[in-house]
Amino acid sequence: MKPFTTLTGRVAPLEALNVDTDQIIPKQFLKRIARTGYEDALFYDWRYLDDGTTPNPDFEMNAPRYQGASILLTKDNFGCGSSREHAPWALDNYGFRCLLAPSFADIFYNNCFNNGILPIRLPEAVIELLFQEVRAQEGYSLTVDLPAQTITRPNGETIAFELDPFLKERLLNGWDQIALTLRHEAKIRAYESSRGLV
Repeated sequence: MKPFTTLTGRVAPLEALNVDTDQIIPKQFLKRIARTGYEDALFYDWRYLDDGTTPNPDFEMNAPRYQGASILLTKDNFGCGSSREHAPWALDNYGFRCLLAPSFADIFYNNCFNNGILPIRLPEAVIELLFQEVRAQEGYSLTVDLPAQTITRPNGETIAFELDPFLKERLLNGWDQIALTLRHEAKIRAYESSRGLV
């Protein structure tokens, strides 16, 4: 998993409450178990017209000004619904490394850390301010500094955010669940050897 330290990126707004994992990536795209190739399926029902290929001009994120965004700004309870890990895969494949919202569904929140995405909880007033700024300034970017736990706005002002120290350490080091286990490889081998398993 790719480590996360600092990120300066364009911000895309998704002003929707209770975005569930089926809206993030619909069920018909869950037939594969590979972690790549889901970028076109992200927000599929919103991004495309009924033909499934023509971009929906009414979907704000489709605007040229938001193309190449790596930070998603959204609303309460993002990632609710089923626990499909395809949801963070699709977000990552599209290019999002950081998500900003007042709250996230618990399972989705933890799945983000398993896949190198930093979900940041911010007060609703701060989220509202960022929505205003994103829409007022084309090419709006933020700098997310994970070691310092700050977000720097274009005017130079910073926003502090809280994060569990263990989750922070995981992202800084790029440790997914397998990498966490392999940190204890020597002890695992010693145990297996003592039991005659190797």
